[in-house]
Amino acid sequence: MISGTGAAEVVSATAAGAETAWEHWEPSVLLVEDDPGDALLVEELVADGAVKMRLRWVRSMTEATEVLATETPDCVLLDLHLPDAHGLEAVSLVQGLAEQVAIVVLTGLAEEQTGLAAVAAGAQDYLVKGRVEPELFGRAVRYAIQRKQTEQAAVALQAGALQAQENARLERGLLPRPLLRAEGVQVVARYRPGRAQTLLGGDFYDIVQSADGTLHALIGDVSGHGPDEAALGVALRIAWRTLVLSGITGAQQMARLEELLMAERARDEVFATLVTLAAVPGEQQAHVVRAGHHGLLHRTGTDVEWVEVPGGPALGMVPGGARWPTAHLPVPAGTSVVLFTDGLFEGHVSRGTERLGEEGLLALAREGAALDAEAFVDRLIEKAESLAEARGGLADDVAVVHLNWN
Repeated sequence: MISGTGAAEVVSATAAGAETAWEHWEPSVLLVEDDPGDALLVEELVADGAVKMRLRWVRSMTEATEVLATETPDCVLLDLHLPDAHGLEAVSLVQGLAEQVAIVVLTGLAEEQTGLAAVAAGAQDYLVKGRVEPELFGRAVRYAIQRKQTEQAAVALQAGALQAQENARLERGLLPRPLLRAEGVQVVARYRPGRAQTLLGGDFYDIVQSADGTLHALIGDVSGHGPDEAALGVALRIAWRTLVLSGITGAQQMARLEELLMAERARDEVFATLVTLAAVPGEQQAHVVRAGHHGLLHRTGTDVEWVEVPGGPALGMVPGGARWPTAHLPVPAGTSVVLFTDGLFEGHVSRGTERLGEEGLLALAREGAALDAEAFVDRLIEKAESLAEARGGLADDVAVVHLNWN
């Protein structure tokens, strides 16, 4: 008879597939036992059992540490009375060395409570020496490995759920609702996360119409990916909206945003590219300020042009010494402006190193030049994604803002 928390478990009918798979898999087991007699007993159990295992024997925690530094067995059979580790200390040491490995503790006849304490401390099961039969021994090791895998899957699932919640909160901050005060302004905004989707990038945008009717638009990209970059993008977007509503625009606005970036960035090498646009009612032009960002698309009738107005460096690249001129872009009635981040054209178009690039994106835009705003933006993103499918899709986030106010 065997004593253990998993030894008496019954395999359900739904585990038939796992049973079949187990027959063709030999788990690797590291035995940490200083008593040669007990080690011989375990070797005999492995030899006589139906479940084949690859067993390796070490006599101390020091030897186990050396093995676990270069190898990852499926299970560790752990004696709690080693010359260099005793009791639950041994369990803790193995967990610190290889947290993904299942642990089955070996105890004496009078130490069942110690075995239970080891399970409470993180071991997957315990076995009492001298009371183990080959078949049940193999089953106990197998269940311990499966239980550890289930625990890890549950932890990963929970971590993924928490990350998704955090991403959703950050995304709401990065992608706001346009603040429009009057009719006559058409805005189409889209955002697509990169293929990993595990962490948001720092792409952000915003659209605000001030009290005098001036339309203000922003699109930007913080270098890098991750929660720090996404949070910095949120901070820049909110600061920009506040500055607009306070009447601060142009180069002065850029200087204030750079001050914020330098105060909030996690590392000195982090920078942000962005472009802002301001359109005054009645004027057939837009006032554009560009900070290290690439160009924009200008739609006129059934034609599309790539426009890159004069600008200054990205925020954070030349702290305190940058200049950002205001360029005046003609925008006659019936024309539109499209702002976007570089994820839209930096995707690969084959399994090689070739990327879509600015010229490739312009060609795609011209193919759909006759479409309405929503169809134009959606087609542009879908085409870029389709071309990148061979390399797993677009790696970077993509933000696009299509504006028409005339």
